[in-house]
Amino acid sequence: MTAVPSAQLSERAPEARAEAPLTLDTAPPRTLDFRALFALWANLGVSLIGFTSAATVLGASGHELGFAAAVTAIVAGTVIGTAMLAVAALVGARTGAPAMAVLRGLFGTRLSYVPTVLNIVQCVGWGVYELTVVAWGAQTVSGTEGWRWLFVLLAGVLTTVLTIWPLGAIAVLRKYVAVAVGAAMVYFTVQFARQGLPDPGAGNWDGFLPATDAVIAVSVSFVPLAADYTRHARSSSKAFWATFSGYSAAQVWCYVLGVVALLQSGGDESRIFESFTGVAAGWAFLLVLVLRETDQSFANVYSTAMSVHNLWPRVDRRVLTGGIGVLVTVLALQIKEFTDSYYGFLGLIGSVFVPLFAVLAADYFLGAGRRGWNLEQDAPARRLMLLPWAVGFAVYQLLAPSAIGTWWTGFWEDVQRAVHFTPRAWSSASLFSFLVAALVTLAVGRLERPRAAGRP
Repeated sequence: MTAVPSAQLSERAPEARAEAPLTLDTAPPRTLDFRALFALWANLGVSLIGFTSAATVLGASGHELGFAAAVTAIVAGTVIGTAMLAVAALVGARTGAPAMAVLRGLFGTRLSYVPTVLNIVQCVGWGVYELTVVAWGAQTVSGTEGWRWLFVLLAGVLTTVLTIWPLGAIAVLRKYVAVAVGAAMVYFTVQFARQGLPDPGAGNWDGFLPATDAVIAVSVSFVPLAADYTRHARSSSKAFWATFSGYSAAQVWCYVLGVVALLQSGGDESRIFESFTGVAAGWAFLLVLVLRETDQSFANVYSTAMSVHNLWPRVDRRVLTGGIGVLVTVLALQIKEFTDSYYGFLGLIGSVFVPLFAVLAADYFLGAGRRGWNLEQDAPARRLMLLPWAVGFAVYQLLAPSAIGTWWTGFWEDVQRAVHFTPRAWSSASLFSFLVAALVTLAVGRLERPRAAGRP
């Protein structure tokens, strides 16, 4: 699996009925144009989780950001995070490799198994969470607290079917779903605007950077998935711009609408969907958003399979997606609520991928990637590249320890005291860990060159 020059991609004729390959050693069909990728990322940028995640931007009741500050944090965080996402999409389009297989060039094949396993855990976790949110939304639309098992089961079946024919699913998103979602978003925007906008935090900008950091984290959560889809892009430049524009526009719209809905529900996150069902015919348009939420679970289940392919490249993709779809559905049937530790764990996994992307981008564009990465099964280990990743992770946790337990936060608080460091309001964990990891990567790359030159 060698890198494919971007100039060659646009010259390939589209294969009208081609599907994603069944094994990793099969070349991917280049069928996705700008509109298909734009629709995919626009749909992924709108989510029920995005609406509820507006609470992480607005802040706690009594200490809310002002509306202007919240919108600015949403725009800034989205642009920064989606720029990272778009670069990951660009690398996928250039190499034609899935996201975790791309990391063979960065770490070597065997060492790439480390981030691969972490990504599998992350994707399964998010897949379970998505099915749970779909069930919650369906219960809200139907006005019942029962039938949760049925809603989870139906969402799980639909998710699994979509992953078996992924390129066909993306075609459906482009032709039909994106239009329906756009209509629902416009309708809710108009209805919410007519009801007015409470602004209890007017003029407050305290907490702006942590809010921006939270939005960045959501965008970056798709970075280890991006190449799984853009490897099918006809053009690397179109893959970049379709990803950036589609996801940016949709996430900003989604988060702003979520902030408005949250404010109109009195700041109670558990009642946020009442703002949607409280408008005329709101249940019908919310149903559209609930049904299309399965594209989120689709992305997580399919990318789990693509990650597993990096470990076992010859296993049939359909077997993987079917088995993972069943696993995620069974877990979602068992897990009925999520504790703070669960959210903290997902945050911990997410913090892994900001510095990881920094290492990837720095080495691909400014380091060894300029000479061409080896993405084959025998790609040699590059152990030094683990150092900038580890340093970036440590910087992230030093600035914002993940809330997975008192033992974890206590450890990083002890480190803070030992180095006489206190995080400030301007200390963005995402941005600082990215910058440090990138700089260390460039330094490590200089150490690698003499060693490589000395090899026979």
